[in-house]
Amino acid sequence: MNSLLGTKWNFLMSKKFILFIVTLGLLTLSFSQASAQETPPASGPIYIIQSGDSLSTIAARFNISLQELMDANQIENANFISVGDRLVIPGLEGVSGILDTNILGFGETLQNISRRNQVTPEALARINRITSPSELYAGSSLIVPLPEESQPLSKRMVVQAGQSPLEAAILAGSDIWTISALNNLPGTWSPLPGDVYYAPGQAEEGAPAPNGMPSAFSEISVAPLPTTQGRTVTIFIRTQPGVQLSGLLVDMPLHFFALEEEGHYAAIQGIHALLAPGAYPLQLQADLPDGSQQIFEQRVIVETGFYPEETLLVEPETLDPVTSDSEMALLLELVSKINPTRLWSGIFKSPSYFNDCFTSQYGYRRTYIGKGTGQEYYSFHSGLDFCGGEGLPISAPANGVVVFAGPLTIRGNATIIDHGWGIFSGIWHQSQILVSTGQQVSAGDLIGNVGGTGRVTGAHLHWEVWANGIQVNPLDWLNNVYP
Repeated sequence: MNSLLGTKWNFLMSKKFILFIVTLGLLTLSFSQASAQETPPASGPIYIIQSGDSLSTIAARFNISLQELMDANQIENANFISVGDRLVIPGLEGVSGILDTNILGFGETLQNISRRNQVTPEALARINRITSPSELYAGSSLIVPLPEESQPLSKRMVVQAGQSPLEAAILAGSDIWTISALNNLPGTWSPLPGDVYYAPGQAEEGAPAPNGMPSAFSEISVAPLPTTQGRTVTIFIRTQPGVQLSGLLVDMPLHFFALEEEGHYAAIQGIHALLAPGAYPLQLQADLPDGSQQIFEQRVIVETGFYPEETLLVEPETLDPVTSDSEMALLLELVSKINPTRLWSGIFKSPSYFNDCFTSQYGYRRTYIGKGTGQEYYSFHSGLDFCGGEGLPISAPANGVVVFAGPLTIRGNATIIDHGWGIFSGIWHQSQILVSTGQQVSAGDLIGNVGGTGRVTGAHLHWEVWANGIQVNPLDWLNNVYP
């Protein structure tokens, strides 16, 4: 009997012990969860994950460690993130809102962006690690903290010469005290003539886009931004009446031409295919009717075109540097004569029977080797080589005037067409030229036949486009309307 009671007692005690252990474990787990849940999440501005982001690249962008970013957002596995997830960015004390990434437009300044988005210049500089205002390159990415429930200001106010700040504020539908507060000014007396400020409310439809340009430049756009080696850049400007425009991109003087709408102008400029990637100056100057000038300069980002390399075996005489230099000098003289009348309209047409078949594309880095000599010459491919051989027809890609038609050593039988506004087409290596200098041509007109003359490895049509003295990618002109 005692043995039976003992066994029963041991069994009951075992159950109680197991129950005690389980209860203790549950209490411990519950306490641990409660402790973890009670740990407050980090506070700070929010970054919304974009396509192509990783936690490592986001951490590098904001100059914090990957572990700091994971700890602030209670992330255990860096691979488990999704587009659209919201991340708190630690270490940005005093900054709040959504961190928006924008491509910086031409004319944007740190002061302008600060006023428009109601963010201090110091905060913008700290987020983007800007040490000098000159680092604000057009085409670069800029992170701007935006309040979740508000929109950036867009209504501009400019104090004109001879106008008081009070009068300018009233004309903008506001008052000088509100203007001073919105633009973080030291006092109601501080708005300066020609500077750009912001007023409450949204800009009316068709009003100038918000930027930090001087008042003579009512509106400006530069496309594409960032730009690329070999691209065609278009600069649109709307000005006050009576303004004369000039400018410089990289080292090329810009030529502005009036558009149909009064006060609207455009300049078209090529970016050289061999220009080293980096930031280059775009300077604009407005000469006002009263004899005064307003000048604005900002650097523009030029990115690599990622052009491949190729090697060609050619006849040695086509590599003679004297011949090469003299031919290029002739071309530059021809394409430097600017016709103020635009002769083309719309997208260019392919000059080839084979519209979209190419044997070599623009921008390829080329090493030419002279047959039997080992002589080498390094350059780039300045146009498009189309499929198709000897005798096929060649047509004019757009309306224009023939300014050269004749034989050249390197380019063979060549035709150059002036389309106006500094835009030219070059057609090389023809077996036969069917037009003459001074002749007007229309898009689609027969101008020659495909051949193998000049520096070639076989018969083909080579077509190139010049934009204000620079050879650019012709494909852009087959796919885009300029200006």
